[in-house]
Amino acid sequence: MAEEIRLRAVVSLAQGMAAARSSRESWKAAAIGACRGLDGSFAALSVWERELGRLRVLVNVGERAEGEEEFPAAEAYPVHQFPEITEFLHERWIGGGEPNAWVETAQGPAEAEAGYCHQRVAALRRRGRGCCVVAPVVLRGRAWGELYVARPHGQPVFGQGDADFATVLAAVVAAGIAQTERLEEAHRLAYTDALTGLANRRAVDVRLDEAIEEHRTGEAVVSLVVCDLNGLKKVNDTQGHATGDRLLERFGSLLSLCGAMLPGALAARLGGDEFCLLSVGPSTEEVVRVAGELCRRATDLGVGDGVACGVASTGDPIGPVRSARRLFRLADAAQYRAKAAGSDKPVVAGHEGPDDEVIRLADAPAPPEGERRRIRGRRPA
Repeated sequence: MAEEIRLRAVVSLAQGMAAARSSRESWKAAAIGACRGLDGSFAALSVWERELGRLRVLVNVGERAEGEEEFPAAEAYPVHQFPEITEFLHERWIGGGEPNAWVETAQGPAEAEAGYCHQRVAALRRRGRGCCVVAPVVLRGRAWGELYVARPHGQPVFGQGDADFATVLAAVVAAGIAQTERLEEAHRLAYTDALTGLANRRAVDVRLDEAIEEHRTGEAVVSLVVCDLNGLKKVNDTQGHATGDRLLERFGSLLSLCGAMLPGALAARLGGDEFCLLSVGPSTEEVVRVAGELCRRATDLGVGDGVACGVASTGDPIGPVRSARRLFRLADAAQYRAKAAGSDKPVVAGHEGPDDEVIRLADAPAPPEGERRRIRGRRPA
């Protein structure tokens, strides 16, 4: 019967981690599953950060003591306080040994004694817990972190059987973490531009659809800045594609820097020499100011001929925006207008009043290519 219960606990833990959509959800599912499987009252999952020489707590679940947060921002412990961790910091296990869990109790060595037992025992006493079981989490043959499950005073103390089962649960947790990391890497590759490291067009489409829905239901200000990097073809033809790629990378970094001035903005490369900034929340004035700063800094890159920038925002008089497609067309038309005028400042849809040519172009029923060519050939009087 006990074996059947533990088997169900293993299955439940694996299913919980498999259903997680992010690392945070995965960590929490791991801690909750281990806590239930070992009949504990509290559990934590921590990662060993080699470069910083510390054990950092990722999540705390169950009956948390004072000061313990579910997802702590800065709960970490120096590795030197836990000498047993040193063994697990090797690149590979030595001599074919396996990482086994162990048990600590609040009745362990006296507080005056040195060594890791002192730290574990002191923590149990300080937080009013009776015992804990600690299981190393090993990922790809290297120590990743540890799984920690505790019981309160008055509850049965963990035994060797519990420690053995904790070792099994830690292995399941490691497999779940590996799966989550693979999924996140796949997601990153699917939504990231390989050259610049910015978001790609797919990521923009997804976020813009969400943003327009936020605008429709809560009237959030949604702004889109579309940029065309001037002179890229000339750079490629005269200095080579490697120089052109460096120009794209440098402008991508500049776009990211300026985008950081708008909280939560998404910086992306749409493809070729086209980039964009998607902002949800900040006012139109803030977005236009940042777009102006982007244009100014782009002229100082030293390579290329600056950038043509168009802005469309629901905070401007551009008419109802019920779809992502319309906002994109407005920003795109504004960018083409900036290109045609040779402007070193952003062109903003709706800023020329009800007869704004940008809005007329964007809302024209025919494909805009012919209009774009005509606008590009026109120079302002």
